[in-house]
Amino acid sequence: MQFDHPQNVKRVAIVGGGVTGLTAAYDLTAPTAAGGFAVTVLEGAPYLGGLAAGFKGRPEWEWALEHFYHHLFLSDRAMLALLDEIGFSHALKTYRPNTAIHTQGRNYPLDSVGRVLGFPLIPFIDRIRMGIVIGYLRYHPARPWRKFDKIKADAWLRRAMGRKAYEAAWEFQLQGKFGDCYQDVNLAWFWARVVARTPRLAYFDGGFQSFVEHLAQKVRQQNAAIRTSCTVQAIRPRSDGGYDVVVDGRPERFDVVLSTVSPALMQRLTPDLPAAYLGQLARLKSMGAVVLTVALDRKLTEDMYWISLPKREGIPFLALVEHTNMIDPSRYAGDHLLYLGDYLPPEHRYFDFSAEELLNEFAPHLTKFNPAFRRAWVTGAWIHKAKYAQPVPPVGYLEMIPALQTPLPGLFFASMSQVYPWDRGTNYAVELGRKVAAIIAEKKKER
Repeated sequence: MQFDHPQNVKRVAIVGGGVTGLTAAYDLTAPTAAGGFAVTVLEGAPYLGGLAAGFKGRPEWEWALEHFYHHLFLSDRAMLALLDEIGFSHALKTYRPNTAIHTQGRNYPLDSVGRVLGFPLIPFIDRIRMGIVIGYLRYHPARPWRKFDKIKADAWLRRAMGRKAYEAAWEFQLQGKFGDCYQDVNLAWFWARVVARTPRLAYFDGGFQSFVEHLAQKVRQQNAAIRTSCTVQAIRPRSDGGYDVVVDGRPERFDVVLSTVSPALMQRLTPDLPAAYLGQLARLKSMGAVVLTVALDRKLTEDMYWISLPKREGIPFLALVEHTNMIDPSRYAGDHLLYLGDYLPPEHRYFDFSAEELLNEFAPHLTKFNPAFRRAWVTGAWIHKAKYAQPVPPVGYLEMIPALQTPLPGLFFASMSQVYPWDRGTNYAVELGRKVAAIIAEKKKER
């Protein structure tokens, strides 16, 4: 549907209704903003939220559960600030769950300095050395990551911590996240991970979907349009200015377009971009994610929320997250919920699996966490997949990142590949959405 707007009002299409797109829509239409934008959010899925979206596996569930495991850290300032603005801080609760590494058949908690220093699989002197290295990274003078961008994390950490400490506590995490590319990942990514994370976590009452719906409601109240189940097939520059956004086969005219899709999809949607910018998009590598959510009729572990799993243990998933060891199972009609997840190359065979097929692969390994486990405990299983889930930042990544403002006037691109050096997550999606919205507003002033 097309609307007539005053000449000074810019029609803005935001492609993607994830947290970045919704945050940008909120800022561009907020009463405190400069004004002059008529925003339409176009989302291909039947729901909003992107990778933070939730589902109700059963009608009896009171809360939605994320497709892909989510929580916040207490250092997530961008998200906390937005929650204050939209009046949703009351829904965020803090937790201190137990996390561990599963190695040599046992769970070893490593979520505090004391537990790290007591980790028996690393010689004591190496534990001290590892602690010094982590302290150096965590308390390094401001913005060292530009230097770290030129250093390979694997080689530097192995040398600085010592082989035994690095291989026991850290190497498997890079391997799990980045697969065969792990030795190419730069130290800036690792630095950001150490600096930003906190042992205390936060989670929304109602799940992340409750936050997404509240933010979307605020966006609608500010007269933005939000459309779901609409497929954007192309973004084409017009000879008289602006863009035709082809939605379900029909072109719709906009003055400004913000695309929040993956780099690969951006290439397909906007072939009119200059070759140099398209080349930047093509060079960005990423891992996909496959997550199996399993409902049990009882606990699997007594009190573990997150268990990290080295590939060397022979377990075919990276993480076991027992969500209901942090959130009360009464919110999910008494179901005890596990996430069994992994980052995988987009061509991995698991992307073709059904939930039942993946459960057949994963379930035999659950006895390693509870010898009493039986398949009969399973009362439900759901699979979720995303072929763009974890950007891979190699050495020199800073120079590879495409600018938020593309070379085509009025066309902007914002994806999780651009939140570097930070890891992907809803906090940085909020930060990115606000950043690109500010650039769009500033460009309007210049005209």
